[in-house]
Amino acid sequence: MFLRIDRLQVELPAPTRQDPNAAAALQELLGGKYGEMSTLGNYMFQSFNFRSKNKLKPFYSLVAAITAEELGHVELVSNGVAMLNNGPDNGGDETDGGDISGAPFEDMKDIRLAAAFLSGGGGAMPVNSNGQSWNNDFITTTGNVVLDLLHNFHLECGARLHKLRVYETLTDPAGREVCGYLLVRGSVHAHAYALALKKITGVDIDKMLPTPNIPLSKIPECQKYLDEGSHRRLYTFSPDDYKEMAGIWGNGEVALPDDPPGELQVVDGMPEGGKIHQLTGVPSAFTPDYAPEEMFEIASKLYKASR
Repeated sequence: MFLRIDRLQVELPAPTRQDPNAAAALQELLGGKYGEMSTLGNYMFQSFNFRSKNKLKPFYSLVAAITAEELGHVELVSNGVAMLNNGPDNGGDETDGGDISGAPFEDMKDIRLAAAFLSGGGGAMPVNSNGQSWNNDFITTTGNVVLDLLHNFHLECGARLHKLRVYETLTDPAGREVCGYLLVRGSVHAHAYALALKKITGVDIDKMLPTPNIPLSKIPECQKYLDEGSHRRLYTFSPDDYKEMAGIWGNGEVALPDDPPGELQVVDGMPEGGKIHQLTGVPSAFTPDYAPEEMFEIASKLYKASR
């Protein structure tokens, strides 16, 4: 089962301006072939279908724990997309939708993903940067441990390539922070799958990393995560389970040569995380509705009744 915490895995800065086209680019990291929906789907169904879980516990625990982290990555990218569509944080919800006959959203017809506004109200959707739906053909779960781990290694390397390309298209700090954090964590996952393959096959596949060959230290948004040692940590995302992956991620294994040195470690639980930004209501877009005052009043009464 999964435990949900009302925080993002990392703190995101508020966007500097409303930028739906930047949000469209970030959608590639959510619903693209190598996006977070794909990594989540692959690892989740591989963990569900894993054979001989008890006898192969370190490998099962590795895939299962990374599954939980990927669920948080889907949440993180989705929030980044919505934040860029929404624009800077402001003081609160409007109480009057205004005159909608004046075409208040005329600009939206010209953005790259008009459906993000017309259908999604400015939120994230499981689509790529061109609005094509993510689909389950991107999932590989063969039941063969070596083949699945090799696929996962390829998937993380492909995801790194796409994150670097998306990063190069963005200037807003919110979008770049999403990319910087995910580049560090994706490097961890690629390294973990490489070490797992090395334990099974004896092939030193981690020498292929990083792929593409650009050190994380060259990316400013990655630096603070390197400084705090995020590149050396895997989280169990559980109070008691999945500790067995320390036989793979740990046991004297060390960080990749281009990253700050130190031994790899398994951390019980999850990262401290950061706040989830409040997306301001836009009554003229009927989010949450045209005249939300009554809705807010009802919610306030329900909140008080729950305390």
